[in-house]
Formats: sequence, structure tokens, C-alpha cells
Amino acid sequence: MAGILTITMSPTIDISASTRNVVPIHKLSCSGVRRDPGGGGINVARVVRRFGMECRALYPTGGYTGDFLRALMDKEGVESLHVTIAADTRESFTLFEESSEQEYRFVLPGPELREEEWQCCLDRLAALPHRPAYLVASGSLPPGVPDDFYARVARIAELLGARLVVDSSGAALKAALDAGIYLVKPNLRELRELTGESLELQSEWEDAATALISAGKSEIVALTLGEDGAFLVSPMGCLRATGLQVDIHSAVGAGDSFLAAMVWQLSLGRSLECAFRYGVAAGTAALGTPGTELCRIQDVERLYGEVRVEPVACTGRRNSL
Repeated sequence: MAGILTITMSPTIDISASTRNVVPIHKLSCSGVRRDPGGGGINVARVVRRFGMECRALYPTGGYTGDFLRALMDKEGVESLHVTIAADTRESFTLFEESSEQEYRFVLPGPELREEEWQCCLDRLAALPHRPAYLVASGSLPPGVPDDFYARVARIAELLGARLVVDSSGAALKAALDAGIYLVKPNLRELRELTGESLELQSEWEDAATALISAGKSEIVALTLGEDGAFLVSPMGCLRATGLQVDIHSAVGAGDSFLAAMVWQLSLGRSLECAFRYGVAAGTAALGTPGTELCRIQDVERLYGEVRVEPVACTGRRNSL
């Protein structure tokens, strides 16, 4: 069974709660309080573990919030490869307003990492005694970490013989793609920022993804489209999955759940179409859970049978995924 390791440079304690109405000045009584370990790669690791697969998570952590984060990860059954830093691990807060069914997300700034701290994360990765088959680098980079951090991870992944999967944005994503990776999972906004194009049409999504693949930047592009589903492009063809109608409770971790399910299936040797279908099911399942709970395995399995994936006649490509 292929091993999976995730990298999260901006971990957080995700706090979620609900209140009847959000109003200024007055104290707001909250209920349904949850505290979960968070951050892109950490969420991916949590979901992979729920699917019954071992997964390790590499992340920097500091202070009493860092100690709490590690305890929460232990409770989730995820092995932590933490690197101690001087500053406290950040926190984030999600509040659900019951009257409007609107979600408010407050993302606090992360600590600034010293050069020796982020370099220690790279050194820890390069010195792994058990080499993973898949590396998942997910989330933003905190202050102090250079834009080419994920590009450096890409070079280490090549030495380890691991397939690198990246879910990020901006300069960090561009640098990773310039180094060359296995799979990239942008949403439409991130792909627009990367290309500088409006990308209004499906044919334009295909062109943008194809350009990345042709340039050797990524072997596979999995584009998430929110309620409109997802679009997958690889050297073997294009697939489109339409969105599923579900009651949305929270958008937290939907993209992470999508990515975790895809990597889980790929690590089992399943087809790209099967992995894509599971990704859509998991991303949709995460929308139906409150706060920062992420997807539930029973919901993913149920929704998997409802996902409709169709081949798209991509120009000059074989639709044979």
C-alpha cells in the first residue's frame, strides 16, 4: 500500500460555533462549539485517515496552541512529524448564523517563520526514513517562508521518488508548477489568477490545463468548480463531473476532502476516473457537515454512486481515463 505524507506550513486550530443572529456590540451566545486541527495538508491527512489509510503530517508548531494541535492530531490517529517553532500556532474561527444560514470565516494571521525553522521542515522531509509514494503540499505559506518553498519540496520529492500533489495559490503555486509536479488542484479563481485569463468557458479551462500539462508543469490538473462540480485534464483525456444538489452547512475543508479522496484512491492503484469520482463525492460530503467537521465516510460512499462523470471531447486527446 502506497504511503501518503502531507505538508502544511500554515497549520491552525479551527474553532467553529453557531449563533442565532450576528449583531454588533452585543454579546453573542454560541452553541455547537468544535475545535479541530486545520490547515490544508492537515485536513487532507485527517480525511485520508478516516478512509482507513495511514497518513503522516509534517507541519511547524509552537506554543500552547501548538501543543493542543498535536494532541488533536493524536486523537485523529494521524502521525505528526512536527517541527518546533518559536511563535504560537495560529487559530481560525468559523461562525454560522442560524437565522440567515450564512457562514462567517475569520482567518487569523499565522506566525512568521525564521529561516532555520522552515529549512528544518525541508530537512525533515529530505531525511525521511520511510519514503512516501505521494506527497501532498497544501495551503498557503506563512510570513517568512519563501515563495519557492513548494518548488524546493518538488526537488526533494523527485529525490524521494514521490509524486507531488500541490493545492495552493499565487506565487507559491506558480513556483511549484515551474519546478514540475504530478497533480495540481486549483479552483477556478486560483486558475484565473495563475493564467491572468477570465476563463469563462469550459473550452478555456481545457486550454489552460492543457497548457500546464504540455509545458511539463503538472501531469494532471483537477479543477474544482464549487457547486458546478469539477473538471479533470490529463494526457489521457478530459472528464467533467456535474455538481450534486446537497444542503450546504459549511464550505470549510471541501477542497481538502476532494483532494484527500483522490490521493487515497490513486495510492490504492485505482483509475484516475475512479479517484476523480471519489474526490467529487468527498468534496460534496464536506459541504453537508457543520463547521470544521470535514466529510464523513458514510456520506462519501453514498454520494459516490450519485456522481456523474462524462468524458469531454478534448482537442487532440484520447478520452480513455
